[in-house]
Amino acid sequence: MQRSDIFTGQYTMIFKLLAILGLSLISLTELYAQSQCTTLGQTPATAFPVCGVSTFNQSTVPLCGGTRIPGPCTNDGVTDINPFWYKFTCFRAGNLGFTVTPIDLNDDYDWQLFDVTNKNPNDVFTDASMFVACNWSGLTGVTGASGNGSSLQNCAGTGFPLFSSRPSLIQGHQYLLLLSNFSASQKGYNLSFGGGTADITDPQQPKTVRASANCSGLKVSVKLNKKMKCATLAADGSDFSLFPANASITSAVALGCNSSFDMDSVELTLTAPLPPATYTLTVKNGMDGNTILDNCNEGVTVGETMNFTIFPLAPTPMDSLRRVGCEPTTLELIFRKPIDCTSIAADGSDFVVSGPSAVVVTGASGICSNGKTTVITVTLSRPIQVGGNYQITLQSGTDGNTIFDECSQATPAGSAINFPVSGIVLAAFTQQIQYGCKTDTIFLSHNGNGGTTSWAWYSNGQFFSNQQNPTIFYTVFGQKQIALKVSNGVCSDSATVQFNLDNGVKAAFDFTDVVCPEDFAVFSDKSVGNIASWSWNFGNGNTSTDQQPTPQKYTPPTTTRERFYSARLIVQGGSNCSDTIVHRIKAVNTCFVAVPNAFSPNNDGHNEYLYPLNAYKAENLIFRVFNRYGQVVFETKDWTKKWDGTLGGRPQPSGTYVWTLQYIDRDTRQAISKRGVTVIVR
Repeated sequence: MQRSDIFTGQYTMIFKLLAILGLSLISLTELYAQSQCTTLGQTPATAFPVCGVSTFNQSTVPLCGGTRIPGPCTNDGVTDINPFWYKFTCFRAGNLGFTVTPIDLNDDYDWQLFDVTNKNPNDVFTDASMFVACNWSGLTGVTGASGNGSSLQNCAGTGFPLFSSRPSLIQGHQYLLLLSNFSASQKGYNLSFGGGTADITDPQQPKTVRASANCSGLKVSVKLNKKMKCATLAADGSDFSLFPANASITSAVALGCNSSFDMDSVELTLTAPLPPATYTLTVKNGMDGNTILDNCNEGVTVGETMNFTIFPLAPTPMDSLRRVGCEPTTLELIFRKPIDCTSIAADGSDFVVSGPSAVVVTGASGICSNGKTTVITVTLSRPIQVGGNYQITLQSGTDGNTIFDECSQATPAGSAINFPVSGIVLAAFTQQIQYGCKTDTIFLSHNGNGGTTSWAWYSNGQFFSNQQNPTIFYTVFGQKQIALKVSNGVCSDSATVQFNLDNGVKAAFDFTDVVCPEDFAVFSDKSVGNIASWSWNFGNGNTSTDQQPTPQKYTPPTTTRERFYSARLIVQGGSNCSDTIVHRIKAVNTCFVAVPNAFSPNNDGHNEYLYPLNAYKAENLIFRVFNRYGQVVFETKDWTKKWDGTLGGRPQPSGTYVWTLQYIDRDTRQAISKRGVTVIVR
């Protein structure tokens, strides 16, 4: 509903009363829910473009709005009451400072800032994530963002300050600033930017880009390099002059200004059609005293020129074809002048394709804007897979014509463009393996089909050659993977082959390394490869050709504590490849575990150490030695590690020491525990 003038004098008191009573602002904002905003600048999509170097003055604020604004204050019922919207881009990152000064300092103006980068501006009414900063304070007077602000969000109520802290802007991002008039007054305000480190002033100098005439020669279009103020264009066209003056400029219209404050295209109307010639359009100060100005009031330079040519009317030729890819299903025709979209037969019957293989056209369409296109996409029934030279030819389609350009000139039937199509390539390859005992050689070959120009070979994922027919050597056998990627510059393909190089053999066996009297040594083959035969020599006079031979007996020594035998295995695989391995086996004269009752660590080379003797079958062994005070002076879990009669590197005194020994007997799995004494003799 329309707000009555009775609210003008009572607004502030009503607001304060609501704040004191703790009532929701929704009840008050409902009074301001006016009507749909239709004035330019009062909706997000028609926002005013602003610049950081100028002050924007809004003398009046028409009544409208009332749409809820999402954000941190949404529960307070904040809405765009009698709004105006402003848009700008951040050209240098930093923080933004600005001031909103009401004409009547008793008015309550509020604001909220949104980041609308890559978003629909109208999403500000539904997407809370676009929020950047706000101030909906219930106080009247000057508001904004400054260094004195302590928060990026101040919600509705008299307890909130009028100034919020400066929000940070991101370079390249686009922003919308909403100013909402919560007062009953329709008086306006001044908006100025300053005090922050961000730069919202476009540094790009405004310039003209190009000029072109329409088919009739009565209108000339001018393209600008960025958005300019609609209001700065002289309606009589006096911002431009034409040479040669075969006609005069009578008017200028800024395109798109019915729904926006800025534009980047101008259409000039002439007194008469221009005859074919080359013309120069020059920028000058118009009757309004300026050239066209950008949103920072920077003008296009006086004297800037653009040349354009009017050619005699002639059909637009079949100009060019965008580069054809691999197995094309569409062809894209490019034209110098826009083509009338209504002249294109949708079933593609305007075009026929011929070449080494049969091609059927099933459709055609343009990328149309305002009914015109410079690209026609021709759709094929299936991909072209046969390489060679093809031709696309224009003919009269089922609509009774070929195609017309924007000047209604028909491109003649029979116009054609030749184009090459690359054949498909296949990466399938062959391999020949030459087996060897130490090295396998693989000969690889690709047939170069489809005009292949590049090869990339990989072994187990690692690149190794770009030749067409390389050779690779393997000294480590086993599973291998060869991959090939091929291309002819347009089409590409890949293939992978896996195989097992199992001709290599490696001899290996497990064995009993220490053999006690009356025990047997056990042998277990662990060789790898495609093995055909085994040849064992156990060093005890026995041999075998079994893969897993029978256990062997070894004669223990009689005059020494141990004796060594050599056990050998020879394995043979394919291609007469073989390998040999030899291990030493120790035969001992006893496996009875005992601890000496004395030793003499005096460096004379005799009886220097104390340790459990013959503990070949002892598992989980723990051997400890204690002095007369019960202190552990030596401990080990490895029976071959011996006590040298020291503690911390210091020799221990002569005398009696106690030892303990625990272990598991490997044969019986019994736990053995022994205790005794030994004497150090020095």
